Amino acid sequence: MNFSKSDFSLLKWSLLALTLSLIISGTAIWLSAEYVEQSLKNRQAAQHRLTDARKQLYDAQSDLDNMSMYAREYATLVDYRIIGGEQRLDWMEELAKLRQQQHVVDFKYTIAPQVPYTPNPPLDVGNYELKLSGLSLQIELLHEMQLIKFFDALRSNIKGWFIIDHCTLERAVTTNASDSNAAAPASPNLNSPLKAECVGGWVTMKKKGSP
Repeated sequence: MNFSKSDFSLLKWSLLALTLSLIISGTAIWLSAEYVEQSLKNRQAAQHRLTDARKQLYDAQSDLDNMSMYAREYATLVDYRIIGGEQRLDWMEELAKLRQQQHVVDFKYTIAPQVPYTPNPPLDVGNYELKLSGLSLQIELLHEMQLIKFFDALRSNIKGWFIIDHCTLERAVTTNASDSNAAAPASPNLNSPLKAECVGGWVTMKKKGSP
């Protein structure tokens, strides 16, 4: 095929138009690809923001739930006189009522001054400190079960966190003589009352630094 000068003139403009079309098409494709890539990045960023927002909402809801739970637990501890100051007068009044219920033959007690308390194993109480108001008891019993019922009643009727450290039991002894001039060693009388010596106390929690 032969081309004349006039054909080249026509082809020149056609080639120019084709080149411009290719450039425009290529630019459009590149811009489209950039737009799609940017859109994907924007979508991922939006998804991350949405995920973060949901996490923050979940954390906030969890914090509210925890605060509500802690508030209920705190209110319970306050109601049971575990958080706060020493309730010495209340304990004395309730012990007087407990004596009237006659769970045991009789008892005497001494409440010691309040001192810092460290349980074993140690207990993490956060920004609070533990105090112990020691209680010494001398109890007269008819039988061992009275002691168990006594402490059950003490814990049920008197608000607070009461602990028992230890108890010792002994029965009154009698001396049996084989004759009027000789005496046998003292021996326990199974029909005689029991005596219990118990040590424990009430534990209270107070915020550190509070008077």
